[in-house]
Amino acid sequence: MNLLAAFIFFTRLPFWKIKEVPAECFKHVVPNWPWVGWLTGGIMAGVLWLSGQILPLSIAWILAIIARLLITGCLHEDGLADFFDGFGGGTTRERILAIMKDSHIGSYGVIALILYFLLFFQLSNLPLNTLCILVFCGDCWSKFCASQLINYLPYARKEEDSKAKVVYNRMSWSELLTAFVGGALPFILFLPIGIWPATLFPLLTFFLLYRLIKRRLQGYTGDCCGATFLLCELSFYIGSLALIYVEQ
Repeated sequence: MNLLAAFIFFTRLPFWKIKEVPAECFKHVVPNWPWVGWLTGGIMAGVLWLSGQILPLSIAWILAIIARLLITGCLHEDGLADFFDGFGGGTTRERILAIMKDSHIGSYGVIALILYFLLFFQLSNLPLNTLCILVFCGDCWSKFCASQLINYLPYARKEEDSKAKVVYNRMSWSELLTAFVGGALPFILFLPIGIWPATLFPLLTFFLLYRLIKRRLQGYTGDCCGATFLLCELSFYIGSLALIYVEQ
């Protein structure tokens, strides 16, 4: 039920039609976030590979990005924009939280999304098969890295002030193992060993963001989780791209 709750929470696909999920299950969705990456990353890689058979890779890559945006309802991208608006425009903890809760996007959020997608698009320079593997592995592993925010920081708001009206529970040891397996198994199975060092980049990115969030907010929000995932994923792709070009 917790896994089903995760698919309902993190995607816009009609998993809610399968079975009604108790509200308590949504407090345990984060350990299953990497497993949701198997779906979102898998669909993204599938769209990329299929469209890449008949279209230029640059177009296929854009279609793959659009596919994930549709599946997730831009959930994480919204978090990225709010995160940069809050941390860019807020000078106090209370102000940062207020800005992140505001539904209007500001200049920091717009610039962050533009730069994010510009960097993201550069991956179209990679071979199709390599990019498909990176997409799948990067989605799952980066969601595991970002999920650790809930283990190291308390929630920054009151539960009733949460956008999603859910405060995630910290992971038990079994849930932590579940999340790790979901995040690590794809790169163990599919990622060439020469690119394995790129999995360290999301860990470094997570640590830097954790320090920033702890210092400025003393806690996390859902926007922080979404932004951390996208930035960890981007660092994995950039690290992979660097390693591939060095090997050449």
